[in-house]
Amino acid sequence: MALLALTNLGIVLFDLSYVPWRDLYLREFPGFTKFYDQFKGIEPHRETQKYLDTVEKLKAQVEQTGLQSSQVEPVLLQLRNLSVEIIESNPFEVAQKTGTLEKIKNKMRKRIGNESAKQSFTTFWSQPYLSQAGWSKEIQFYNKEIQPLIETNYFRPMGETGDFVDYFWKIDIGFLVIFCLEFLGRTYYIHRRHVGITWLDAMFWRWYDIFLLLPVWRWLRVIPVTIRLHQAHLLNLDNVQAQINRGFVANFAEELTEVVAIRTINQVQDSIRRGDITRLLSGRVSRTYIDINNVNEVEAIANLLVKVTVYQVLPKIQPDLEAILRHSLEKILNQSPVYRNLQQVPGLGNLPTQMIERLVNEVSQSAYQALTDTLEDPVGAELSQHLVQHFSEALGSEVLRQQTLQKIQSLLIDLLEEIKINYVKRLSEEDLEEVLEQTRQIRHIGPH
Repeated sequence: MALLALTNLGIVLFDLSYVPWRDLYLREFPGFTKFYDQFKGIEPHRETQKYLDTVEKLKAQVEQTGLQSSQVEPVLLQLRNLSVEIIESNPFEVAQKTGTLEKIKNKMRKRIGNESAKQSFTTFWSQPYLSQAGWSKEIQFYNKEIQPLIETNYFRPMGETGDFVDYFWKIDIGFLVIFCLEFLGRTYYIHRRHVGITWLDAMFWRWYDIFLLLPVWRWLRVIPVTIRLHQAHLLNLDNVQAQINRGFVANFAEELTEVVAIRTINQVQDSIRRGDITRLLSGRVSRTYIDINNVNEVEAIANLLVKVTVYQVLPKIQPDLEAILRHSLEKILNQSPVYRNLQQVPGLGNLPTQMIERLVNEVSQSAYQALTDTLEDPVGAELSQHLVQHFSEALGSEVLRQQTLQKIQSLLIDLLEEIKINYVKRLSEEDLEEVLEQTRQIRHIGPH
């Protein structure tokens, strides 16, 4: 069926090219061209055919009686009149071959050396000119240069629809019947094989075969033919299909990424304008707000950060804190005259430094121990929780002040707008083809 569809497509393409390339077919395959003319409604044009027949009559008369005989002059007169009629009526116009008539006129002008086409034909078809220039030489010129151009003209009648008559359906009808029977058979097979598939769904299962059944726009049959050849493994289109898929995915991903990013930012901006952040900070959440764990996440995060800071962060930065504390104590003591005098006493010069070191160690250890004891002691933990809660409330109340709140909202909205303009734009500028190529490489690297 794929080869049959390919054959039909070849015939369709030939039919589409027949009228534009008819001159070529007529020159190379004259017998076949005259046979195929019937399927395009093409027939000889009466005026140009009469002209050709009259020239043949002249040739026969000259061969019988000679050029100077009295029987030749009436035929030459008839050719002169027909030449003028053709130039004036332009029978080449129906076949859209006015350019061919211009070629004939130009060749005759050049042959006679006269700017007037009518006078050139009148001179050419005269006994004095043909005798002087030589009958054989001039009739050979006509046979080689003029006659083939005249033969290309034809008449093609118009149908009731306003288009040219076309009988290609006589050739195409056999293929259409076969394609229609195959389409119905495949539809029935798909309908019976897949449960829940209606006849209409089964028809659209192989939607591309519908183009084989259309009596118009026959060039669209290239779509089902290409797909069928690929399915029959007569044509490998895997690379083309992959490239088309990548291009489609790239364009779709670019649009989708921009839409998702912009919609997300717009929703955050709308939430800020509606005051959702204000209600969240103040603890007055909307009735539509869904709490999934009955936990104040802000306070829980703050308690977690406090514990991480005390148990994990402070031990690591304790040397740095002791260095700062030591530097501050030394700076304060250096400003005291008693401390400077004590450093000058023999045997006591290092005593102030030792005192500072001991003081720093005791202060840092005491402060850290106090913090850990506070967190581990139930009362201290409760006090710490109250501190965090009061800190959150105090921070929230200060943030909720009208002037501060408006400024924060304005800054957040502007920040989101800058993100939308700068970073979302980068998403569209990013080479998605490169991203898809990296994805393909990752798939090949991964386990199979």
